[in-house]
Amino acid sequence: MSIRPTIETRPARPTLEGAGVHLHRAFGFGDPSELDPFLLFDDFRNDDPAKYRNGFPWHPHRGIETITYILSGEVEHGDSLGNSGTLGAGDVQWMTAGSGILHQEMPRGNAAGQMHGFQLWANLPSSLKMTAPRYQDVAAQEIPEVTDDDGTHVRIITGSFWGRRGPVDGIAADPQYLDVTVPAGVRKTLPIDTYRRAFAYVFEGSAAFADASRPTGVLLEKEVAGKEVNIRDLSGNRTLVRFGTGDAVTLQAGEQGVRFLLISGAPIAEPVAWHGPIVMNTQEEILTAMRELRNDRFIKASH
Repeated sequence: MSIRPTIETRPARPTLEGAGVHLHRAFGFGDPSELDPFLLFDDFRNDDPAKYRNGFPWHPHRGIETITYILSGEVEHGDSLGNSGTLGAGDVQWMTAGSGILHQEMPRGNAAGQMHGFQLWANLPSSLKMTAPRYQDVAAQEIPEVTDDDGTHVRIITGSFWGRRGPVDGIAADPQYLDVTVPAGVRKTLPIDTYRRAFAYVFEGSAAFADASRPTGVLLEKEVAGKEVNIRDLSGNRTLVRFGTGDAVTLQAGEQGVRFLLISGAPIAEPVAWHGPIVMNTQEEILTAMRELRNDRFIKASH
């Protein structure tokens, strides 16, 4: 077993998006090769409805897939193709924008006014950027959950894990998207296919993630698969952890336990040109998309 080193930890940054939604961005609009095939990750969490109620009014998408995962509250969504619905706590929407849609998302808090969810953007390869849009709306009860003997609990949104497979399929990046909870003090090793780029996003509690290459900030050392590895300083709430290559991730949960998303996917390794949620391979394709938006030709006929 080859433990993936922790090559970077960094806090998510406060950001305003949509019509004044206060959120935290873990990555996005930086170097697209860093976490290829993933382009952007936002944590929209707030207890004050005034900071999210105006939502994300009509905006275009092309050339990407957007993955929305709701923990608290609801998100009403609709698009220019006539699709509409509501995502509730525990629900997931995997939207393949393909050739293009106009879309809106309007968050509503729970009874206490709390709203919490995540949105991830995954790139599409050039061969699929202009395919027909499609949705995969997945209700909370459809998402398989597994619990190990030590109390580690995993919700499997997409990909295979511990003999179960998530309900989302047919995704270009062949991703694995897991919601992982590890009890206090438990040390855990989780497999990830070697060919995938991988990151974790900690959103409750804290954990120390193994780092096999750098001794900086050592918290403690443990024997893992016969090799001494370093455990880095605890990563807490709203922290992105980016991993190097290997076939597993090792962590030790802090005193309050930890809950995090563990996400990985196959790199696309193509040029990226983007204008907000329009992501193509060349600047010429971006200019074409913007011209089509101005001329009401952005939405394509059914394929």
